[in-house]
Amino acid sequence: MKTYTVKAGEIERKWYLVDARDLVLGRLASEVARILKGKHKPCYSPHLDVGDNVIVVNADKVRLTGGKADKKVYYRHSGYPGGLRETVYADLMRKKPEFVVRKAVRGMLPHNRLGRSMLRKLHVYAGPDHPHQAQKPEKLELPQAAR
Repeated sequence: MKTYTVKAGEIERKWYLVDARDLVLGRLASEVARILKGKHKPCYSPHLDVGDNVIVVNADKVRLTGGKADKKVYYRHSGYPGGLRETVYADLMRKKPEFVVRKAVRGMLPHNRLGRSMLRKLHVYAGPDHPHQAQKPEKLELPQAAR
């Protein structure tokens, strides 16, 4: 008996809608990464992108536990000497809440071209509106632990 491997043409992709209002950032990101990878499907294969598309709305309403909203710092480097820049989470949430959610999910995906193709299926919006009504996304209820 041979092991079955799904072929690229046989992959069916669904669209899911996640409302991030009052969800904890890390728990939301891990569930979204699981859907993007396809681990919820019986045809999951670690070397293939079999995951589904995920739309995250209300990214500006996501929260952190403890006092991390004031303590958590995001770093980036320009590549030049002395080019390390840091931004506090609260400032980043005010300016670019989509970036915060996207960065959290990106950290939980594979760090290679497969992970980048999975990340292309993530669509994050700060408010409650999104332009993907034509795809008829299913509302995804996350487990109670994510709340």
